[in-house]
Amino acid sequence: MRPLILILLSATFAWTQPFSFGVKGGVPLTDFLSVAESGGLENPSEFVKYSSTTNRYIIGPTAELRLPFGLSIEADALYRHLNYQMSGAQANILQTSQTTAGSWEFPVLLKYRFPSKIVRPYVSGGFAFDTLSGLSQTLTETIIPSQATTTTSTGSPPELQHSTTAGFVLGGGLDIHLFLHFSPEIRYTRWGSAQFSVADLIHSNQNQAEFLLGITF
Repeated sequence: MRPLILILLSATFAWTQPFSFGVKGGVPLTDFLSVAESGGLENPSEFVKYSSTTNRYIIGPTAELRLPFGLSIEADALYRHLNYQMSGAQANILQTSQTTAGSWEFPVLLKYRFPSKIVRPYVSGGFAFDTLSGLSQTLTETIIPSQATTTTSTGSPPELQHSTTAGFVLGGGLDIHLFLHFSPEIRYTRWGSAQFSVADLIHSNQNQAEFLLGITF
C-alpha cells in the first residue's frame, strides 16, 4: 500500500510542476525575403534578377517556466528553411546562383495569462535572436559566345550582411487547457538589422509576423 501511495504522490507532484515543454509550429504571415529586378532600360543585355519562395512552415521545441500571479517565462527554438535565386548578365557573362540556408529563431518571452478556467488569454513580450545555419550558395558563370562555364560554391554569399541578428517580440493568444495545453497565437518580431541586403534588389524583412500553435505537457 505504501509504495502505491508514493507512486500516486510522485505522479501528482510531477503533474503540478511549473515546468512544461512541447512543440510549437506555424506559418509565417510575412515573407522572409523581398526581391526585385533591375536593369534593362538603358542596356537590356545587363540585368540582375532575384527570386525567392517563402517556405510556409516554422517548427521547433518550446519550454515554459510557470511563475506566480499568472506569469511565466517561455523559450523557443524555431526553425525555418529559406532560399533565393539570382540570374543576371553583364558584358559577355551570364550568371545564375542558388542560395539555401536554415534560420534558427530563439525567442525568450515573459507571458501573462489572464484569470480563467479552461481558456486563458495571454500576452507576451521579450527579445529574440536569429542565426543562419548551413548557408550555401552555388554560382554558375557562362561566358558568351564560347559557352565556357565555371561553377563555384561559398558559405558567404555577397548578399549576406549579418549571419545573426536580434530584435524584440510582442505576441498574444489563448491557452486552452484540456488534457494538454493548446496555445494558438499571433507573434510580431522587429529585427534590428537585415541579414541579407543588396541595394534595392534583395533584403530580408525586419518586420516579421507569424501564426503559431503550441502543444505542451
